[in-house]
Amino acid sequence: MEILATAGLIILVYATGWYILSLFVRRNDIADIAWGLGYVVLCGWLILTRPVSPVFWLIASLIVIWGVRLAWHIGRRLIGKPEDFRYRKWREEWGSTFYWRSYLQVYLLQGLLLVIIAMPILVAAGHPEARLTGWSWLAAGIWLAGFLIQAIADAQLASFVRHRASREDVLDTGLWRYSRHPNYFGEILMWWAIWAITIPLPGSWLGIVGPVTITWLLVFVSGVPMLEKRYAEHTGYQGYRKRTSMLIPWWPDQDDDQTAA
Repeated sequence: MEILATAGLIILVYATGWYILSLFVRRNDIADIAWGLGYVVLCGWLILTRPVSPVFWLIASLIVIWGVRLAWHIGRRLIGKPEDFRYRKWREEWGSTFYWRSYLQVYLLQGLLLVIIAMPILVAAGHPEARLTGWSWLAAGIWLAGFLIQAIADAQLASFVRHRASREDVLDTGLWRYSRHPNYFGEILMWWAIWAITIPLPGSWLGIVGPVTITWLLVFVSGVPMLEKRYAEHTGYQGYRKRTSMLIPWWPDQDDDQTAA
């Protein structure tokens, strides 16, 4: 409980700092950069303030690789672009209540979710005696698969956006041929793998709230639903949607492929 309470305080200060920065730069989508780096800060704090195990070092290493890459990818995407459509829409909808709702519903809510999803990290930090096993490396291998899927999907999407001839074009090649949201699939796979590393530890069942929460968010709340709604009227996307798996990569429906052709 002490670890959880202190982690909550650390992230509260962290989220507040990013909120203040957002007021200066006049855009809330920097919260997306803060997301991955928040876990890096949390791991750094744990390493600096308590003895940690080789298991924790493994988890922290994976988190740092993921968090830094994600922040770099998102930050590069935001440079020179207007505020992301989601945050721009909220800015317009919230009107005079924007400042306090922005703090509560973007930064503090994100901080709360960050701590919940980080539960496997906190569980690992509570066991300085834990040792690496073959199971640890197997789970790390699954994490690597998820990381590569997300990184490759992000790179393919970025390349597509730069080179597409029209905004009506749909990315349906590479990993996107087999999943409409391969980057989210990679993200979910990584968090389940992080929790899997902790399975041999006492109390690991507490950590399952992390991957369950990120899966729920991406599949039912802020990930897939928002993007699917955005492209609901996109003619080309409707055919793509019919023939392509939503999340788990799978072969496209050949009947719809032939119909689309």
